[in-house]
Amino acid sequence: MNDWPEGWSGDNRGSGYGRGSASARPESARVMRQVRRGATPPGPGPSAPPYGAGVPQQPSYTDGQGYGGDGYDSGYNTGQVYGGGGGGQGPGRQLRDRPAPNWRRRIKWTAITVVTVLVVTTVGTYFWADSKLNREVDLSKVIERPGAGEGTNYLIVGSDSREGMTDEQKKDLHTGSAEGKRTDSMMILHTGDNGATLISLPRDSDVEIPSFVGSESGKKYPGTGRHTKLNAAYAEDGPELLVRTIEHNTGLRLDHYVEIGFAGFANIVDAVGGVEMDIPQDIKDKKSGADFKKGKQTLNGEEALAFVRTRYALPGSDLDRTKNQQKFLSALASQVATPSTVLNPFKLYPTMGAGLDSLIVDKDMGLFDLASMFWAMKSVSGGEGTSMNMPISGSVGGNLKWDDAKVKKLVEELKNDEKVTVSGN
Repeated sequence: MNDWPEGWSGDNRGSGYGRGSASARPESARVMRQVRRGATPPGPGPSAPPYGAGVPQQPSYTDGQGYGGDGYDSGYNTGQVYGGGGGGQGPGRQLRDRPAPNWRRRIKWTAITVVTVLVVTTVGTYFWADSKLNREVDLSKVIERPGAGEGTNYLIVGSDSREGMTDEQKKDLHTGSAEGKRTDSMMILHTGDNGATLISLPRDSDVEIPSFVGSESGKKYPGTGRHTKLNAAYAEDGPELLVRTIEHNTGLRLDHYVEIGFAGFANIVDAVGGVEMDIPQDIKDKKSGADFKKGKQTLNGEEALAFVRTRYALPGSDLDRTKNQQKFLSALASQVATPSTVLNPFKLYPTMGAGLDSLIVDKDMGLFDLASMFWAMKSVSGGEGTSMNMPISGSVGGNLKWDDAKVKKLVEELKNDEKVTVSGN
């Protein structure tokens, strides 16, 4: 039986193109059997263009299913080529196979990183700040000291030192150009379990200069019973003799010494952004440069220095000045300790830098001692502590005479870290 189309013969096959025949005519298209998956649709389909006599009709595309309807499988069904169907290995399957994020692990390592950064920053800040402290005062040179009591006692001194100041700064701050340095204010700050107590010592207080060892010479100078103003002790032999004189006249041991000069004081105030004060009365003093109206206002460094130095425009002179100094220092400590300063590195580091560069402390003073002092002063400003002047009973030779009985009781309460019941002027 001949399977070839009508009109074709074996001779025709033998003389086809590409089989060594001399004929140039190409071999006619062969009919290839189609893969059919379904039944053949009824009726004949459209005829294909004839390739020659006797060429059979070709099936046509119908509904995109292959030749002659759904009988031909094109191979383009879902999942066979693009992998979009079930069992494929395309991108969709890969996304579904990706493991879910381990949030617990991420949170853990984030917390570890944050804590590490905080620890490194804190330690670095500590050593930076500690290196800037000027530990110049040696309290071991002070002789015949009283016994230690409960709590901690700081001697806080504001000096009129003009060291490092330019002529323009001296003019702006109204400091004058006196050589050397003297004490402009002196306060004892006691900290303990019963709150903080801040006691101002008027610089005109009448005191006895006791025997002492020279801070520079090392020579011992015997006491002669000589009386003078308290600030003269500092002018005579510096911080060591001032500590020795206060301890001798009060019987209270001083554990730490802190001093700040004019320029340093103004720099700290400016670094913290100013300090708000409620000034109870109009103040105008040409000597200090003070010119304030009554009411709340924010003082910059220059204004703050004028405020704490003013005494001639005040009714109580030096006693009123010491009260203003207490109020301002407490407000300054409170401002330094606010979150807006502590948590803002752009304000904290300039403030610390200005303060630490300006302070002179004793050799045993540490940063934690300094921080404790500031927090205690802040508590005084917040009403949790006591502020007062040393009790005064009158005057002698133009100097202020302490009330011996009240001073004795006050010192006893401080030594025992008891709540202070003595009132000052």
